[in-house]
Amino acid sequence: MHVPGTVPPPAPAPAGDPGRHSRRFGLPVATALVMGNIIGGGIFLLPASVAPFGTVSLLAFGVLTVGAIALALVFGRLAARDPRTGGPYVYAREAFGDFAGFLAAWAYWITTWVSNAALAVAAVGYLDVLIPVNDHRWTACLAALVLQWLPALSNFAGTRYVGAVQVVSTVLKFAPLLLVAVGGLFFFDAGNLGPFNASGGGAIGAVSASAAILLFSYLGVESAAVSAGEVKDPRRTVGRATVIGTAGAALVYLLGTLSVFGTVAHDRLVHSSAPFSDAVNAMFGGSWGGWAVALAALVSMTGCLNGWTLLSAQTPYAAARDGLFPAAFARKRRGVPTVGVGVTVVLASLLTVYNYTSGSAKVFEILVLVTTFTATVPYLLATAAQLFHLLSGRAERVDRARLVRDAVVASVAAAFSLWLVAGAGYAAVYQGVLFLFAGVLVYAVMAGRRGHRARSATGAPPFPVDRAGV
Repeated sequence: MHVPGTVPPPAPAPAGDPGRHSRRFGLPVATALVMGNIIGGGIFLLPASVAPFGTVSLLAFGVLTVGAIALALVFGRLAARDPRTGGPYVYAREAFGDFAGFLAAWAYWITTWVSNAALAVAAVGYLDVLIPVNDHRWTACLAALVLQWLPALSNFAGTRYVGAVQVVSTVLKFAPLLLVAVGGLFFFDAGNLGPFNASGGGAIGAVSASAAILLFSYLGVESAAVSAGEVKDPRRTVGRATVIGTAGAALVYLLGTLSVFGTVAHDRLVHSSAPFSDAVNAMFGGSWGGWAVALAALVSMTGCLNGWTLLSAQTPYAAARDGLFPAAFARKRRGVPTVGVGVTVVLASLLTVYNYTSGSAKVFEILVLVTTFTATVPYLLATAAQLFHLLSGRAERVDRARLVRDAVVASVAAAFSLWLVAGAGYAAVYQGVLFLFAGVLVYAVMAGRRGHRARSATGAPPFPVDRAGV
Protein backbone atom coordinates (compact mmCIF):
# COMPACT_ATOMS: atom_id res chain seq x y z
CA MET A 1 0.00 0.00 0.00
CA HIS A 2 1.38 3.40 -0.99
CA VAL A 3 1.81 6.04 1.73
CA PRO A 4 0.71 9.52 0.53
CA GLY A 5 3.39 12.20 0.52
CA THR A 6 6.26 9.79 -0.12
CA VAL A 7 7.84 8.85 -3.40
CA PRO A 8 7.20 5.14 -3.95
CA PRO A 9 9.95 3.00 -5.40
CA PRO A 10 9.61 2.49 -9.13
CA ALA A 11 7.74 -0.64 -10.08
CA PRO A 12 9.83 -3.32 -11.72
CA ALA A 13 9.95 -3.12 -15.45
CA PRO A 14 7.87 -5.68 -17.25
CA ALA A 15 9.61 -8.62 -18.72
CA GLY A 16 10.57 -8.65 -22.32
CA ASP A 17 13.04 -6.83 -24.47
CA PRO A 18 11.42 -3.93 -26.31
CA GLY A 19 13.89 -4.51 -29.13
CA ARG A 20 14.93 -2.24 -31.96
CA HIS A 21 11.36 -1.01 -32.51
CA SER A 22 11.47 0.91 -29.21
CA ARG A 23 13.27 4.25 -28.91
CA ARG A 24 13.32 7.01 -26.29
CA PHE A 25 12.11 10.47 -27.31
CA GLY A 26 14.47 13.45 -27.32
CA LEU A 27 13.42 17.10 -27.03
CA PRO A 28 12.33 17.48 -30.72
CA VAL A 29 10.14 14.37 -30.66
CA ALA A 30 8.79 15.16 -27.18
CA THR A 31 7.90 18.69 -28.33
CA ALA A 32 6.33 17.26 -31.49
CA LEU A 33 4.32 14.87 -29.30
CA VAL A 34 2.98 17.81 -27.27
CA MET A 35 2.27 20.02 -30.28
CA GLY A 36 1.00 17.13 -32.37
CA ASN A 37 -1.48 16.09 -29.70
CA ILE A 38 -2.56 19.66 -28.94
CA ILE A 39 -2.81 20.73 -32.59
CA GLY A 40 -4.74 17.76 -33.80
CA GLY A 41 -8.30 17.76 -34.99
CA GLY A 42 -9.62 20.38 -32.62
CA ILE A 43 -8.27 23.47 -34.34
CA PHE A 44 -9.55 22.31 -37.74
CA LEU A 45 -13.19 22.11 -36.59
CA LEU A 46 -13.48 24.27 -33.49
CA PRO A 47 -13.79 27.66 -35.26
CA ALA A 48 -17.17 26.43 -36.52
CA SER A 49 -18.06 24.91 -33.15
CA VAL A 50 -17.57 28.19 -31.26
CA ALA A 51 -18.93 30.46 -34.02
CA PRO A 52 -22.47 30.33 -32.51
CA PHE A 53 -21.09 32.19 -29.48
CA GLY A 54 -19.68 35.01 -31.61
CA THR A 55 -16.31 36.71 -31.35
CA VAL A 56 -16.52 36.52 -27.55
CA SER A 57 -15.01 33.07 -28.08
CA LEU A 58 -11.75 34.77 -29.07
CA LEU A 59 -11.64 36.24 -25.58
CA ALA A 60 -12.24 32.74 -24.24
CA PHE A 61 -9.30 31.54 -26.34
CA GLY A 62 -7.05 34.13 -24.72
CA VAL A 63 -8.10 33.18 -21.19
CA LEU A 64 -7.78 29.52 -22.07
CA THR A 65 -4.22 30.08 -23.31
CA VAL A 66 -3.20 31.55 -19.96
CA GLY A 67 -4.66 28.54 -18.16
CA ALA A 68 -3.04 26.07 -20.58
CA ILE A 69 0.40 27.61 -20.12
CA ALA A 70 -0.10 27.53 -16.33
CA LEU A 71 -0.90 23.83 -16.61
CA ALA A 72 2.17 23.31 -18.80
CA LEU A 73 4.38 24.91 -16.16
CA VAL A 74 2.81 22.80 -13.41
CA PHE A 75 3.37 19.58 -15.37
CA GLY A 76 6.94 20.60 -16.04
CA ARG A 77 7.64 21.10 -12.33
CA LEU A 78 5.91 17.86 -11.35
CA ALA A 79 7.77 15.88 -14.02
CA ALA A 80 11.08 17.27 -12.80
CA ARG A 81 10.21 15.98 -9.33
CA ASP A 82 8.90 12.56 -10.43
CA PRO A 83 9.78 11.70 -14.05
CA ARG A 84 7.90 8.40 -14.34
CA THR A 85 5.39 7.34 -17.01
CA GLY A 86 1.82 8.18 -16.05
CA GLY A 87 1.72 11.95 -15.65
CA PRO A 88 -1.28 13.11 -13.54
CA TYR A 89 -1.79 9.58 -12.19
CA VAL A 90 1.73 9.44 -10.77
CA TYR A 91 1.49 12.91 -9.25
CA ALA A 92 -1.94 12.37 -7.65
CA ARG A 93 -1.03 8.96 -6.23
CA GLU A 94 2.30 10.12 -4.84
CA ALA A 95 0.64 13.06 -3.05
CA PHE A 96 -2.76 11.70 -1.98
CA GLY A 97 -2.69 7.92 -2.17
CA ASP A 98 -4.07 5.10 -4.27
CA PHE A 99 -7.68 6.25 -4.64
CA ALA A 100 -6.77 9.73 -5.89
CA GLY A 101 -4.25 8.17 -8.26
CA PHE A 102 -6.85 5.76 -9.57
CA LEU A 103 -9.37 8.56 -10.17
CA ALA A 104 -6.75 10.52 -12.12
CA ALA A 105 -5.85 7.45 -14.20
CA TRP A 106 -9.48 6.46 -14.78
CA ALA A 107 -10.62 9.96 -15.77
CA TYR A 108 -7.61 10.52 -18.02
CA TRP A 109 -8.13 7.17 -19.69
CA ILE A 110 -11.76 8.08 -20.40
CA THR A 111 -10.60 11.42 -21.79
CA THR A 112 -8.20 9.78 -24.23
CA TRP A 113 -10.49 7.25 -25.83
CA VAL A 114 -13.46 9.62 -25.96
CA SER A 115 -11.11 12.20 -27.54
CA ASN A 116 -10.10 9.64 -30.14
CA ALA A 117 -13.74 9.17 -31.08
CA ALA A 118 -14.22 12.95 -31.30
CA LEU A 119 -11.09 13.37 -33.44
CA ALA A 120 -12.25 10.69 -35.84
CA VAL A 121 -15.62 12.42 -36.20
CA ALA A 122 -13.85 15.73 -36.90
CA ALA A 123 -11.60 14.06 -39.47
CA VAL A 124 -14.61 12.71 -41.36
CA GLY A 125 -15.73 16.30 -41.97
CA TYR A 126 -12.51 16.99 -43.88
CA LEU A 127 -12.52 13.62 -45.60
CA ASP A 128 -15.92 14.59 -46.98
CA VAL A 129 -14.23 17.46 -48.84
CA LEU A 130 -12.14 14.89 -50.73
CA ILE A 131 -14.54 11.94 -50.89
CA PRO A 132 -18.27 12.35 -50.14
CA VAL A 133 -18.82 10.22 -47.04
CA ASN A 134 -21.30 12.31 -45.05
CA ASP A 135 -24.17 11.57 -47.41
CA HIS A 136 -25.02 8.53 -45.32
CA ARG A 137 -24.29 8.16 -41.62
CA TRP A 138 -23.10 4.54 -41.96
CA THR A 139 -20.53 5.56 -44.56
CA ALA A 140 -19.34 8.34 -42.26
CA CYS A 141 -19.24 5.93 -39.33
CA LEU A 142 -17.13 3.42 -41.28
CA ALA A 143 -14.70 6.18 -42.29
CA ALA A 144 -14.36 7.28 -38.65
CA LEU A 145 -13.60 3.70 -37.60
CA VAL A 146 -10.89 3.32 -40.27
CA LEU A 147 -9.29 6.58 -39.14
CA GLN A 148 -9.07 5.21 -35.59
CA TRP A 149 -7.67 1.80 -36.44
CA LEU A 150 -4.85 2.95 -38.73
CA PRO A 151 -3.03 4.84 -35.91
CA ALA A 152 -3.63 1.87 -33.61
CA LEU A 153 -1.73 -0.35 -36.08
CA SER A 154 1.13 2.18 -36.04
CA ASN A 155 1.24 1.90 -32.25
CA PHE A 156 1.34 -1.87 -32.37
CA ALA A 157 4.46 -1.54 -34.56
CA GLY A 158 6.38 0.14 -31.69
CA THR A 159 7.37 3.54 -30.26
CA ARG A 160 10.01 3.99 -32.97
CA TYR A 161 7.25 4.26 -35.58
CA VAL A 162 4.97 6.28 -33.30
CA GLY A 163 7.67 8.94 -32.96
CA ALA A 164 8.39 8.99 -36.70
CA VAL A 165 4.71 9.39 -37.60
CA GLN A 166 4.34 12.11 -34.98
CA VAL A 167 7.21 14.22 -36.30
CA VAL A 168 6.11 13.93 -39.95
CA SER A 169 2.45 14.71 -39.23
CA THR A 170 3.38 17.66 -37.00
CA VAL A 171 5.52 19.20 -39.75
CA LEU A 172 2.88 18.64 -42.45
CA LYS A 173 0.03 20.10 -40.42
CA PHE A 174 1.78 23.46 -40.08
CA ALA A 175 1.51 24.19 -43.80
CA PRO A 176 -2.28 24.78 -43.89
CA LEU A 177 -2.35 26.25 -40.39
CA LEU A 178 0.29 28.86 -41.17
CA LEU A 179 -1.29 29.52 -44.57
CA VAL A 180 -4.59 30.44 -42.89
CA ALA A 181 -3.12 31.96 -39.72
CA VAL A 182 -0.75 34.32 -41.55
CA GLY A 183 -2.22 34.57 -45.04
CA GLY A 184 -5.75 35.05 -43.71
CA LEU A 185 -4.73 38.31 -42.05
CA PHE A 186 -4.21 39.83 -45.53
CA PHE A 187 -7.77 38.85 -46.53
CA PHE A 188 -9.33 39.80 -43.21
CA ASP A 189 -12.77 41.42 -43.41
CA ALA A 190 -14.26 42.69 -40.16
CA GLY A 191 -17.71 42.35 -41.71
CA ASN A 192 -17.38 38.55 -41.49
CA LEU A 193 -16.95 38.53 -37.72
CA GLY A 194 -20.60 38.68 -36.81
CA PRO A 195 -21.90 39.78 -33.39
CA PHE A 196 -19.66 39.89 -30.33
CA ASN A 197 -22.00 37.70 -28.28
CA ALA A 198 -24.25 35.72 -30.61
CA SER A 199 -25.49 33.35 -27.89
CA GLY A 200 -27.99 35.88 -26.52
CA GLY A 201 -26.98 35.22 -22.90
CA GLY A 202 -24.55 36.93 -20.58
CA ALA A 203 -21.00 37.55 -21.77
CA ILE A 204 -19.42 35.68 -18.85
CA GLY A 205 -21.61 32.64 -19.50
CA ALA A 206 -20.74 32.76 -23.20
CA VAL A 207 -17.02 32.90 -22.41
CA SER A 208 -17.31 29.92 -20.05
CA ALA A 209 -19.43 27.87 -22.47
CA SER A 210 -17.18 28.51 -25.46
CA ALA A 211 -14.07 27.85 -23.34
CA ALA A 212 -15.50 24.46 -22.36
CA ILE A 213 -15.59 23.50 -26.04
CA LEU A 214 -12.24 25.11 -26.77
CA LEU A 215 -10.53 23.14 -23.99
CA PHE A 216 -10.60 20.16 -26.32
CA SER A 217 -8.13 21.98 -28.55
CA TYR A 218 -5.66 22.20 -25.65
CA LEU A 219 -5.93 18.59 -24.51
CA GLY A 220 -2.47 17.12 -24.86
CA VAL A 221 -0.57 19.70 -22.80
CA GLU A 222 0.35 16.81 -20.49
CA SER A 223 1.56 14.52 -23.31
CA ALA A 224 5.28 14.62 -22.51
CA ALA A 225 4.59 14.14 -18.78
CA VAL A 226 2.38 11.11 -19.40
CA SER A 227 5.08 9.52 -21.58
CA ALA A 228 7.99 10.60 -19.33
CA GLY A 229 9.25 7.03 -19.09
CA GLU A 230 9.88 7.07 -22.86
CA VAL A 231 11.66 10.47 -22.83
CA LYS A 232 15.41 11.00 -22.64
CA ASP A 233 16.49 12.95 -19.55
CA PRO A 234 12.83 13.47 -18.51
CA ARG A 235 13.54 15.78 -15.55
CA ARG A 236 14.88 18.37 -17.97
CA THR A 237 13.21 17.48 -21.28
CA VAL A 238 9.57 17.08 -20.20
CA GLY A 239 9.22 20.59 -18.81
CA ARG A 240 10.92 22.24 -21.79
CA ALA A 241 8.91 20.23 -24.34
CA THR A 242 5.65 20.95 -22.52
CA VAL A 243 6.12 24.72 -22.35
CA ILE A 244 7.55 25.08 -25.88
CA GLY A 245 4.86 22.87 -27.39
CA THR A 246 2.00 24.62 -25.56
CA ALA A 247 3.21 28.14 -26.35
CA GLY A 248 3.72 27.28 -30.02
CA ALA A 249 0.29 25.70 -30.27
CA ALA A 250 -1.32 28.71 -28.56
CA LEU A 251 0.17 31.13 -31.09
CA VAL A 252 -1.03 29.08 -34.06
CA TYR A 253 -4.46 28.66 -32.48
CA LEU A 254 -5.09 32.33 -31.80
CA LEU A 255 -3.95 33.51 -35.22
CA GLY A 256 -5.70 30.66 -37.05
CA THR A 257 -9.06 31.15 -35.34
CA LEU A 258 -8.94 34.93 -35.83
CA SER A 259 -8.18 34.48 -39.54
CA VAL A 260 -11.02 31.99 -40.06
CA PHE A 261 -13.45 34.35 -38.32
CA GLY A 262 -12.30 37.19 -40.58
CA THR A 263 -12.37 35.31 -43.91
CA VAL A 264 -15.54 33.19 -43.64
CA ALA A 265 -18.90 34.91 -43.17
CA HIS A 266 -20.34 34.23 -39.71
CA ASP A 267 -23.64 32.76 -40.91
CA ARG A 268 -21.74 30.33 -43.15
CA LEU A 269 -19.12 29.46 -40.54
CA VAL A 270 -21.76 28.37 -38.04
CA HIS A 271 -22.79 25.52 -40.37
CA SER A 272 -19.32 24.66 -41.76
CA SER A 273 -17.93 21.12 -41.41
CA ALA A 274 -14.47 22.16 -42.71
CA PRO A 275 -13.87 25.81 -41.72
CA PHE A 276 -10.19 25.95 -42.70
CA SER A 277 -11.01 24.67 -46.18
CA ASP A 278 -13.74 27.29 -46.45
CA ALA A 279 -11.25 29.96 -45.34
CA VAL A 280 -8.72 29.04 -48.03
CA ASN A 281 -11.44 28.92 -50.68
CA ALA A 282 -12.60 32.38 -49.59
CA MET A 283 -9.02 33.67 -49.74
CA PHE A 284 -8.04 32.34 -53.17
CA GLY A 285 -11.30 31.28 -54.81
CA GLY A 286 -12.11 27.92 -56.34
CA SER A 287 -11.85 24.65 -54.46
CA TRP A 288 -8.21 23.61 -54.90
CA GLY A 289 -7.09 25.36 -51.72
CA GLY A 290 -9.84 23.80 -49.68
CA TRP A 291 -8.96 20.39 -51.09
CA ALA A 292 -5.29 20.82 -50.12
CA VAL A 293 -6.18 22.00 -46.63
CA ALA A 294 -8.55 19.07 -46.19
CA LEU A 295 -5.78 16.64 -47.14
CA ALA A 296 -3.35 18.27 -44.72
CA ALA A 297 -6.01 18.27 -42.00
CA LEU A 298 -6.49 14.54 -42.45
CA VAL A 299 -2.75 14.00 -42.08
CA SER A 300 -2.77 16.18 -38.98
CA MET A 301 -5.68 14.38 -37.37
CA THR A 302 -4.25 10.97 -38.16
CA GLY A 303 -0.99 12.00 -36.51
CA CYS A 304 -2.90 13.31 -33.52
CA LEU A 305 -4.79 10.03 -33.24
CA ASN A 306 -1.43 8.28 -33.43
CA GLY A 307 -0.12 10.21 -30.41
CA TRP A 308 -3.36 10.04 -28.42
CA THR A 309 -3.56 6.29 -28.93
CA LEU A 310 -0.14 5.94 -27.28
CA LEU A 311 -1.17 8.24 -24.41
CA SER A 312 -4.40 6.31 -23.91
CA ALA A 313 -2.35 3.24 -22.99
CA GLN A 314 0.39 4.90 -20.93
CA THR A 315 -1.68 5.93 -17.89
CA PRO A 316 -3.43 2.53 -17.50
CA TYR A 317 0.02 0.96 -17.92
CA ALA A 318 1.41 2.95 -14.99
CA ALA A 319 -1.67 2.21 -12.86
CA ALA A 320 -1.55 -1.50 -13.72
CA ARG A 321 2.07 -1.73 -12.58
CA ASP A 322 0.88 -0.45 -9.20
CA GLY A 323 -2.02 -2.90 -9.06
CA LEU A 324 -4.75 -0.28 -9.61
CA PHE A 325 -5.69 -1.42 -13.13
CA PRO A 326 -5.97 -4.99 -14.44
CA ALA A 327 -2.51 -6.55 -14.84
CA ALA A 328 -3.00 -7.05 -18.58
CA PHE A 329 -2.60 -3.28 -19.10
CA ALA A 330 1.02 -3.53 -17.87
CA ARG A 331 2.10 -5.70 -20.80
CA LYS A 332 4.43 -3.99 -23.24
CA ARG A 333 5.65 -4.97 -26.66
CA ARG A 334 8.14 -2.89 -28.62
CA GLY A 335 7.82 -0.15 -26.00
CA VAL A 336 4.00 0.10 -26.36
CA PRO A 337 1.37 -1.15 -23.85
CA THR A 338 -0.43 -3.16 -26.51
CA VAL A 339 -3.39 -4.30 -24.37
CA GLY A 340 -4.14 -0.69 -23.46
CA VAL A 341 -3.98 0.32 -27.12
CA GLY A 342 -6.31 -2.51 -28.12
CA VAL A 343 -8.89 -1.86 -25.40
CA THR A 344 -8.83 1.88 -26.10
CA VAL A 345 -9.42 1.59 -29.83
CA VAL A 346 -12.27 -0.90 -29.27
CA LEU A 347 -14.00 1.40 -26.75
CA ALA A 348 -13.52 4.45 -28.97
CA SER A 349 -14.96 2.49 -31.90
CA LEU A 350 -18.02 1.43 -29.92
CA LEU A 351 -18.58 5.03 -28.79
CA THR A 352 -18.26 6.22 -32.39
CA VAL A 353 -20.84 3.71 -33.60
CA TYR A 354 -23.19 4.65 -30.75
CA ASN A 355 -23.02 8.36 -31.49
CA TYR A 356 -23.63 7.89 -35.20
CA THR A 357 -26.55 5.52 -34.64
CA SER A 358 -28.11 7.92 -32.11
CA GLY A 359 -28.77 10.30 -34.99
CA SER A 360 -27.38 13.38 -33.23
CA ALA A 361 -26.26 16.17 -35.52
CA LYS A 362 -23.83 17.44 -32.86
CA VAL A 363 -21.70 14.34 -32.36
CA PHE A 364 -18.41 16.26 -32.16
CA GLU A 365 -19.69 18.84 -29.64
CA ILE A 366 -21.21 16.14 -27.40
CA LEU A 367 -17.97 14.16 -27.28
CA VAL A 368 -15.89 17.30 -26.74
CA LEU A 369 -17.92 18.39 -23.72
CA VAL A 370 -17.64 14.96 -22.09
CA THR A 371 -13.84 15.05 -22.45
CA THR A 372 -13.83 18.59 -21.09
CA PHE A 373 -15.20 17.38 -17.78
CA THR A 374 -13.18 14.17 -17.52
CA ALA A 375 -9.94 15.99 -18.41
CA THR A 376 -10.38 18.46 -15.57
CA VAL A 377 -10.27 15.65 -12.98
CA PRO A 378 -6.61 14.65 -13.57
CA TYR A 379 -5.68 18.29 -14.25
CA LEU A 380 -7.16 19.42 -10.93
CA LEU A 381 -5.58 16.53 -9.03
CA ALA A 382 -2.18 17.29 -10.56
CA THR A 383 -2.35 20.98 -9.65
CA ALA A 384 -3.56 20.04 -6.16
CA ALA A 385 -0.53 17.74 -5.86
CA GLN A 386 1.76 20.64 -6.77
CA LEU A 387 0.11 22.88 -4.16
CA PHE A 388 0.44 20.05 -1.61
CA HIS A 389 4.18 19.76 -2.23
CA LEU A 390 4.68 23.52 -2.06
CA LEU A 391 2.69 24.03 1.14
CA SER A 392 4.02 20.94 2.92
CA GLY A 393 7.63 21.80 2.17
CA ARG A 394 8.17 18.65 0.11
CA ALA A 395 8.90 20.50 -3.11
CA GLU A 396 12.45 21.42 -3.98
CA ARG A 397 12.92 25.11 -3.29
CA VAL A 398 15.66 27.39 -4.54
CA ASP A 399 14.41 30.63 -3.02
CA ARG A 400 11.25 32.21 -1.67
CA ALA A 401 10.53 34.05 -4.93
CA ARG A 402 10.46 30.79 -6.86
CA LEU A 403 8.20 29.21 -4.24
CA VAL A 404 5.73 32.10 -4.53
CA ARG A 405 5.86 31.96 -8.32
CA ASP A 406 5.18 28.22 -8.39
CA ALA A 407 2.31 28.65 -5.91
CA VAL A 408 0.71 31.38 -8.03
CA VAL A 409 1.04 29.31 -11.22
CA ALA A 410 -0.46 26.24 -9.53
CA SER A 411 -3.32 28.32 -8.12
CA VAL A 412 -4.09 29.74 -11.57
CA ALA A 413 -4.08 26.21 -13.05
CA ALA A 414 -6.38 24.93 -10.27
CA ALA A 415 -8.84 27.84 -10.66
CA PHE A 416 -8.74 27.33 -14.42
CA SER A 417 -9.67 23.64 -14.02
CA LEU A 418 -12.59 24.44 -11.73
CA TRP A 419 -13.84 27.09 -14.13
CA LEU A 420 -13.85 24.57 -16.95
CA VAL A 421 -15.99 22.17 -14.93
CA ALA A 422 -18.56 24.94 -14.53
CA GLY A 423 -18.42 25.77 -18.24
CA ALA A 424 -18.83 22.18 -19.41
CA GLY A 425 -22.59 22.29 -18.74
CA TYR A 426 -24.96 20.08 -16.80
CA ALA A 427 -25.23 17.38 -19.46
CA ALA A 428 -21.46 16.90 -19.76
CA VAL A 429 -20.98 16.88 -15.98
CA TYR A 430 -23.84 14.38 -15.64
CA GLN A 431 -22.34 11.99 -18.20
CA GLY A 432 -18.83 12.50 -16.84
CA VAL A 433 -19.90 11.74 -13.27
CA LEU A 434 -21.49 8.50 -14.46
CA PHE A 435 -18.15 7.51 -15.99
CA LEU A 436 -16.35 8.39 -12.75
CA PHE A 437 -18.80 6.45 -10.56
CA ALA A 438 -18.32 3.40 -12.75
CA GLY A 439 -14.61 3.76 -12.00
CA VAL A 440 -15.29 3.68 -8.24
CA LEU A 441 -16.71 0.18 -8.68
CA VAL A 442 -13.64 -0.88 -10.67
CA TYR A 443 -11.41 0.49 -7.91
CA ALA A 444 -13.37 -1.46 -5.29
CA VAL A 445 -12.82 -4.70 -7.21
CA MET A 446 -9.11 -4.05 -7.77
CA ALA A 447 -8.51 -2.94 -4.16
CA GLY A 448 -10.38 -5.99 -2.86
CA ARG A 449 -8.30 -8.33 -4.99
CA ARG A 450 -5.08 -6.68 -3.85
CA GLY A 451 -6.14 -6.97 -0.22
CA HIS A 452 -6.97 -10.64 -0.67
CA ARG A 453 -3.60 -11.36 -2.29
CA ALA A 454 -1.79 -9.47 0.50
CA ARG A 455 -3.60 -11.46 3.20
CA SER A 456 -2.90 -14.72 1.42
CA ALA A 457 0.78 -13.87 1.15
CA THR A 458 1.09 -13.10 4.87
CA GLY A 459 -1.16 -15.95 6.04
CA ALA A 460 -3.61 -13.55 7.73
CA PRO A 461 -7.24 -14.69 8.07
CA PRO A 462 -9.66 -13.27 5.46
CA PHE A 463 -11.84 -11.71 8.20
CA PRO A 464 -10.91 -10.13 11.57
CA VAL A 465 -10.93 -12.60 14.47
CA ASP A 466 -13.00 -11.71 17.52
CA ARG A 467 -10.54 -12.54 20.29
CA ALA A 468 -13.29 -12.37 22.91
CA GLY A 469 -14.84 -15.42 21.32
CA VAL A 470 -18.19 -13.73 20.68
